[in-house]
Amino acid sequence: MKQTGSYRWRILALLFFATTINYIDRQVIGILAPTLQKEIGWNEVEYSQIVMAFQIAYALGMASTGYLLDRFGVRLGFAVAIATWSLAGMAHALARSVTGFAAARFMLGIGEAANFPACLKTVSEWFPSKERALATGIFNSGSNIGAILAPLIVPWITLQLSWQWAFILTGALGFVWLLFWLPSYRQPEQRPAIPTAELAYIKEEKTPSEEKISWRQLLSFRQTWTLCFVRFITDPVWWFFLFWIPKFLYARYSLQLQALSMPLIVLFLVADAGSIAGGWLSSFWLKKGYSLDFARRTTLLVCALLAAPVALASQMPSAASAVAIIALAAASYQGWSANIFTIITDLYPSKAVASMSGLAGMSGAIGGSVFSYLIGYLLEKTGNYTLIFSAAGVIFALAWAVLRLLIPTLQRITINN
Repeated sequence: MKQTGSYRWRILALLFFATTINYIDRQVIGILAPTLQKEIGWNEVEYSQIVMAFQIAYALGMASTGYLLDRFGVRLGFAVAIATWSLAGMAHALARSVTGFAAARFMLGIGEAANFPACLKTVSEWFPSKERALATGIFNSGSNIGAILAPLIVPWITLQLSWQWAFILTGALGFVWLLFWLPSYRQPEQRPAIPTAELAYIKEEKTPSEEKISWRQLLSFRQTWTLCFVRFITDPVWWFFLFWIPKFLYARYSLQLQALSMPLIVLFLVADAGSIAGGWLSSFWLKKGYSLDFARRTTLLVCALLAAPVALASQMPSAASAVAIIALAAASYQGWSANIFTIITDLYPSKAVASMSGLAGMSGAIGGSVFSYLIGYLLEKTGNYTLIFSAAGVIFALAWAVLRLLIPTLQRITINN
C-alpha cells in the first residue's frame, strides 16, 4: 500500500472524541435513572417522557442541523452544536422535577443531533469510498467508548460528590474538545499541512462539481424513504439499550448504582468492537474485489443474524448471561449502524450527505420517541421486558429484507437538473 499521508486520520480522531463526549453526556441520565427515580419520584411513564423529550428534540435537530451543516460548513456548525449540548448537559444539575429534566434533555437533544451529520459529512470530505466504512466504524465506536466511560466516572462522581456534579463535570468536556477543533479543522483543500499525495488520494474519486440537493429532491427518491424507514425501526433498539438497560439490570437482577459499572462497561466495550468490526468487514470485502453491493449487504446480514439471540435476554438466569447476550446485540447494532451510515455516503453526493443523514437520523429519533413511550407504558402496566427484547431480536432481519426489496442495487443517485 502506497504511503499517502496520515492527516485525515487526525481529523478522524477529533470525530471519535466528539462522539465519545456526545455519548458520555447522553448516557448520564440512564446510569442515574434508578437513583433519580427514588429522589425525584418519577414513574416509568414519566421517565419515558423525559427520554422522549430528548428524542423529539433530536429528531428536530437532525432535520435542521443537516441542512445548516451543508450550508455553513462543518467547522462552525459543529462547534456551535457541541457548545449547546455541553451547556444543556450541565443544566441537568439544576433540575428538580420531571419537567425540569425534560427541558434539559430537550436542549441536549437539539445540540447532540449535529454529531453524526457533521461526522459523516467530514468523512465524505476527507476519505475516499474504500476507507469510509472503516472511518465511519472508528468514529462511531466513540459512542461505545463514551458509554463505557460514563459508568466508570458517573457513579464515582455521584458517590464522591453528588449527582449534580456528575452532570456538570461531564458536560464541561465538550468545551475542552472545542480547544482542539477550532484551531485544527479546515476542508482538505484549505489545509497547507496536508501532503499533496494525500490530498490527491482523498480527491481521486470525487467529481469536480456537485450540485446542492434540496430536501424536496431527497424525498423524491425511494432510497431516501427506505433508509429513513430502516432507521425508524432499528434505532429504537439502541435507544432502549442506552436508557433502559441500567433500569432492567436493577429491576431484574437488583444491581445497585455501584454494581452497574462493570456490566455496562462490558456491554459497551463489546459494542465498540462491533462498530469497528462492522466497518472493517465491509471494507475488507471491497479490498478483496467484491462489489460495493455485496460488501455492504453481506455485512448487514451478518449483523442482523448476530442480533437475533437478544430476544432471550430477559429469560437469562443471571445478570452476566443477560449482559453477554445484550452485548452481542449491541455490537451487531453498531456494526449495522456503521454500514447504514456509510451507505448514505455511497448513494448520495457529498453536498447532500449531512442533509440526508439528518433526515435519516430524524426518522430514527422519531421511531425512538414512539417506542420509548410504548416501552414506558408497557413496563408501567406489566413490569415485563420479554416482549421488548423479543421485538429487538427480529427487527434487524426485517430491516435487512426491506432494504433488499426496496433498494435492490446500491448505486449512486443521479440528479437530473
